[in-house]
Amino acid sequence: MGKNKFLFVSASALTGDLAWQILKEGHDVKYCIKDASEKEVYDGFVPKVKDWKKEVDWADIIVFDDVIWGEKAKKLRSQGKLVIGGTPYSDKLENERLFGQQELKKMGIPIIPHKDFTSFEQAIEYAKNNPNRYVLKPSGEAQNNKGLLFVGVEEDGSDLIQVLEDYKKAWSKKIPLLQLQKRISGVEIAVGAFFDGKRFIYPINVNFEHKKLFPGELGPSTGEMGTAMFWSNPNKLFNKTLGRFESKLMSENYVGYIDINCIVNGYGIYPLEWTARFGYPTLSIQQEGILTPIGEFFYQLASGSNPKLKVKSGFQVGVQIVVPPFPFKDKETFEVKSKDSIIHVKNGINGVHIGDVKQVNGEWLVSGTLGTILVVCGAALTMKQAQNIVYKRISNINIPHMYYRDDIGNRWYEDSDKLNAWGYLREI
Repeated sequence: MGKNKFLFVSASALTGDLAWQILKEGHDVKYCIKDASEKEVYDGFVPKVKDWKKEVDWADIIVFDDVIWGEKAKKLRSQGKLVIGGTPYSDKLENERLFGQQELKKMGIPIIPHKDFTSFEQAIEYAKNNPNRYVLKPSGEAQNNKGLLFVGVEEDGSDLIQVLEDYKKAWSKKIPLLQLQKRISGVEIAVGAFFDGKRFIYPINVNFEHKKLFPGELGPSTGEMGTAMFWSNPNKLFNKTLGRFESKLMSENYVGYIDINCIVNGYGIYPLEWTARFGYPTLSIQQEGILTPIGEFFYQLASGSNPKLKVKSGFQVGVQIVVPPFPFKDKETFEVKSKDSIIHVKNGINGVHIGDVKQVNGEWLVSGTLGTILVVCGAALTMKQAQNIVYKRISNINIPHMYYRDDIGNRWYEDSDKLNAWGYLREI
């Protein structure tokens, strides 16, 4: 395949590592960031533009990175442009929890009992009258603040009620819609795949997110601290969830990656939420396991020209390296502790993927505002080998005040026994 021109349109500097990789493969790249506070991110790595709309005619392929671009992606596709990105329907799957659950139900997929509320007062009254363990999930834009998600542990719901009372004081004006979902015990697992507008591209991706800040699944929820994954032929989990949406996604002409996160146990599969876009840091970790040149694969995906996805056998493990104030937003703390800190990476950058980073005079510096700096990855035939590789690579990285989880992938040793006993990983 020859050289192509890729235009990346980013809400808040999410796909720079992908753009950098495609640039290194010899393609032309232009990158646009919407969020003014993230404008410096990826400086020195990829060419930047201020107005992506002026570059549409230049681009062979346009890549949108989030669930706010569906209308624009659909319009450009209707004009004959090659686009990787969502549709209004797929944006709604992720942004509106109730809609996403209803669509699953239409496909005959069991959903976890839930209730949606338009005020904290309603939710508090419901929890008092219906004591149970619930998961509190804000909807709309607030769901991107993962620190607001709360998983109750008390059978009478007293801990949830206390959190709702606290949120009512601080967030009532910013969270117009929230959901209480009954807490189900089991193994949390996600299944995803690329879609080329007509069909799912195999193999699929099976992944295990680690969302809590501290090892052992302790502390506040974050966007993500790391993920373990492997590629597979279609299995029972895929066929009973995401695979049922092939006709619907084809009618939408969806092009990109899509994923469903689930809780599974001996009684069944219960989808939790959609990710109708690339996952972060999932995308960087997936690159570690993909053998096909990523620029070539994305061109084939966008053009629907029978894309071939060659992947490594075994497992990939990715660990997020963060700095203060992550997972919270505190501009003063970031500027004092982290901004423009030098990132030292010894012994090469194999397996090292950039997050909120810029390059000045050959040096990597902390940038942005969020504190998500690097994703360090390892790939091997066994989970233990992949873990050993990733943590050895992390030992060669030094950033002032950096922190990370040292147990990414550990869940696999217990979860795999259950998943295999229940038959969810069996290829069909």
